[in-house]
Amino acid sequence: MLKRLRIFLSPRNFRLLLGLLAATGLASLALTVIGGDQGWAVALQSLLLLVFLVGAAGLFLSRLPSEERKRWLGLALPALLAMLIGSLVAPQLGGLFLGAGLGWIVAGMFIFRRAGSGHVKTAVKAMRKQDYKAAIAAMDAQIREEPRKAEHYRFRAELHRLAGRLSPARKNYQRMIELEPGSAVAHNGLAEVELQAGRYPQAAKAARQAQELAPDEWVAAYNLGMIEDRLQDSRAVIRHLEAALAAKIPDSRHRLLAHLYLWRAHTRLDDAAAAEAALASLRRERAGQEEWQVIMSADEAQALRAVLADDIKQARQLIAGEPVSIPR
Repeated sequence: MLKRLRIFLSPRNFRLLLGLLAATGLASLALTVIGGDQGWAVALQSLLLLVFLVGAAGLFLSRLPSEERKRWLGLALPALLAMLIGSLVAPQLGGLFLGAGLGWIVAGMFIFRRAGSGHVKTAVKAMRKQDYKAAIAAMDAQIREEPRKAEHYRFRAELHRLAGRLSPARKNYQRMIELEPGSAVAHNGLAEVELQAGRYPQAAKAARQAQELAPDEWVAAYNLGMIEDRLQDSRAVIRHLEAALAAKIPDSRHRLLAHLYLWRAHTRLDDAAAAEAALASLRRERAGQEEWQVIMSADEAQALRAVLADDIKQARQLIAGEPVSIPR
């Protein structure tokens, strides 16, 4: 459980969460020793709890996609407001406001939760147990009921990828594209499957389509630059990865590899100054190296290891100042 939480939050955010818990917990304990059950001490302890909840919520929300973030903000903000009122405005009623806030969160989890069929829930449970065969069978049943819902094909494609079955994963993304031709997500998924299969020209074609559909998003440009690195199209690598970085890649681990591919591209073009700048940027992403180390240790990361293990190893060598070579 803790390992999954660390992967979700990232090692840095996980450490921040533990530090926040320790700091607010120790401060609350000190208040108990100094103030006992006096009103001012209880009020400050309530405020410390609020600080922890706000901080923890911020760390979790920062890792969610934008739509999910909005949904959870709608759930959390009323609860945090109630707790703030209880702590600062009416400390004598702090327990009542705290209970109301926590009650809203519990109720909101039911009010705002996504609708999901029994088949999808079954698939998710099986996936968590790494029983991909059962998960895929559940999604087969779901798709028979809702054959024109593109999101189901995406989920089934991801299950096939986790199971190492690239051909059916490819077919699911192709079906998703038939249903939603304008979906950059579908084209990106197909590009990732083709990359995993080593079919780089096909991967580049799908990634270009995704980038055309979502020119302002970093994911499509990042994937395209990574594929072009495999094709040794150095000028295209530079163009697309600089666009991805300009679009604010949020994760250190992805920035780490973006700078690695830029270093390779500039090195192939014999642009020593630009290569040195990319290397300096890569070395500033040490947190990304740690993130990859945690993620790659998971059982579910088999597909990622097949595609990225050599890149992550080379990034680690560059950070350590070890000599490396690249194919030309």
